[in-house]
Amino acid sequence: MPKLLPALVATVAVALMTAVPAAAATRRYPVTYHFLSAAITAGATDPFGSPPGANDWHCRPSAAHPEPVVLVHGLLGNRTTNWQTYAPLLKNNGYCVYALTYGQSRHAPAPFKNAFGGFERMERSARQLEAFVAHVLRQTGARKVDIVGHSEGTQMPDYYAKFLGGARFIDKYVSLAPLWHGTNAAGQATLYGLAKKFGFQGTTDQLFGAFFPAGPELLHGSAFYKKLRSGGTPAVPGIDYTNVVTKYDQLVSPYTSGIEAGMHNYVVQKYCAQDYTEHFEIAADPIAARIVLNALDPAHRRPVPCELVLPYEGPPGT
Repeated sequence: MPKLLPALVATVAVALMTAVPAAAATRRYPVTYHFLSAAITAGATDPFGSPPGANDWHCRPSAAHPEPVVLVHGLLGNRTTNWQTYAPLLKNNGYCVYALTYGQSRHAPAPFKNAFGGFERMERSARQLEAFVAHVLRQTGARKVDIVGHSEGTQMPDYYAKFLGGARFIDKYVSLAPLWHGTNAAGQATLYGLAKKFGFQGTTDQLFGAFFPAGPELLHGSAFYKKLRSGGTPAVPGIDYTNVVTKYDQLVSPYTSGIEAGMHNYVVQKYCAQDYTEHFEIAADPIAARIVLNALDPAHRRPVPCELVLPYEGPPGT
């Protein structure tokens, strides 16, 4: 028996060492479907951190999911507040997941400079995305990434794809609450057009340019959209586009601005009339989430569920 003890100890040690990576690989993260409360909590507790499951630079894509997923937040969001649902959800489904904060205002006070993104011109932000994707590809050894974006994060990456050579690095491009035709929410595009007509465009541009240059770019008829839609479509050949929209979108007006010919288009209410998700909750909506998972892995589609989803706060009682 004493002679067998060293061998037994060695065997147990090897088993424990090999079990640690397996345990780490199978770790499952809690997934919330409540956008507002999760975003507030994340912003208050760790505003500069990464959402659960994201930015693991040791992750290596599997054969089942060879493309890492890059999450691109919306206006006023950042990598953690916007992605408390999708980062852990995708990680639990076997993806390597990465998220960045882009477009931080250079004019914001120091404590808030990196806490909110999406302010800078989208052309400038696209350069940040270009560098981030290059880093993800280097670290993971992957050849391409999949993009999952929300709001402004559905438009800025297309500039990277169309004008910065990003198309060769993108496989699937999934958009939550996109605005491929710009927005006229609260008549902002109309007002901006009137300002231009009556000679106030310079003043308006100076006001927005100092603090929020991405704002006018998101309006219907902007120079940004004229360029993005050059050639008749924003779509870039070789990229598989999917759009997920809600008819209750209060910021994309009309909501059909997110529907684009030649892309896969889904309105969540066509799957579930009880889904009252709006522009923000759609980034945590369980109905939208299943559509996204199906778009990223069409070979393993699963039925889209239906349940009551409230604006901002998602399914009640969960």
